[in-house]
Amino acid sequence: MRLTASDRPGVAQPVPERDIPPQPWGKILLGALVLFLGLMTAWEWQWRAFGAAPGYRNSDGAWAEQRRRINTGEGNKTVLIGSSRMLFDVQLPEWERATGERPIQLALEGTSPLPVLEDLADDPEFTGRLVMDTTPTSLFLGLSGRRASVVPYYHEQSPSQRSGHWLSRQFLEPWFAFYDPDFALPVVVRRQAWPDRPGLPRRILVRKLSVQEIDRNTYVWPKVVNDPAYLALVRRIWELQLALPQPTVDTAQKRQTLREALLGRVTAAVAKLRARGVRVVFIRPPSSGPWQAQEDRMTPRKDSWDLLLQRTGVSGIHFEDYPQLQGYLLPEWSHLGAADAKRFTTALAPLVARELAREEGGARATAAR
Repeated sequence: MRLTASDRPGVAQPVPERDIPPQPWGKILLGALVLFLGLMTAWEWQWRAFGAAPGYRNSDGAWAEQRRRINTGEGNKTVLIGSSRMLFDVQLPEWERATGERPIQLALEGTSPLPVLEDLADDPEFTGRLVMDTTPTSLFLGLSGRRASVVPYYHEQSPSQRSGHWLSRQFLEPWFAFYDPDFALPVVVRRQAWPDRPGLPRRILVRKLSVQEIDRNTYVWPKVVNDPAYLALVRRIWELQLALPQPTVDTAQKRQTLREALLGRVTAAVAKLRARGVRVVFIRPPSSGPWQAQEDRMTPRKDSWDLLLQRTGVSGIHFEDYPQLQGYLLPEWSHLGAADAKRFTTALAPLVARELAREEGGARATAAR
């Protein structure tokens, strides 16, 4: 029987030693490196052949980098908030050409603008102008959304997270097409056609929709517009999502209760902003097809947009009220194609500038009295 330390009190347990067998370790290491590089090259080639190209990730770090500009000397800038329609449809270069200013893009896909609105309302360093997208299903049918955690992330971001983001921006994102969440191996495995459990509604993960630049200027991925099979897949995903049960808003009473709570929060946040001189304008970007039908059914204009303007006293630009904001291509019913997003922004930016000037004039007149 082998003795243990308890059998030899006061005597140290001997440390076992095992010889490393002689092997051609250098060749093994070299072979592993060659295999790794070969597999990575094949993965990169696969996604480039699919139509992907290197680009910047729409990460929490990227959002925090833009949000930080407000607290590092750019608090008087124009800021854009909202959901994916503000993110994909408004092009920063065209806005800059039309107004002379490149705004800060803080919109978040699949997320209500309310958490960002309240965060800016509580930040005394923000004294500029705010343009907010009011996509009905994001603002009036949800309390937060898939990326609402980015606000606390910004305030709690650690030095290691900031340095990791910087390293990613310098050495990975500009060089590798596969470095995109949609192309990660676990995501690819997860979205395979695995059997569904009986009784569960059919779901397909949302695929890559956009391309992002270093300052979060974002546009719809050309593959969505130019590849009929990929466009059909994206539309199928939206159809499945629109058909999912929504137990929190499945009755008119539930929708009204939620709407009143959200309107109260928006009104309070806007009042804080305007009290320190921030000018606010709401916009309602275009939608079509099943998306617009769902929005009209769940959030009729009179119960959403009209109430929002009435309660807050803020100016608004609804695409249905302006011919120059209509007639654009929305390939998957919810977002403009890249070319039309440029034309849309060129038409929208002067309208926003006019409303902001009107707000400024009204505030001065009130102060003079």
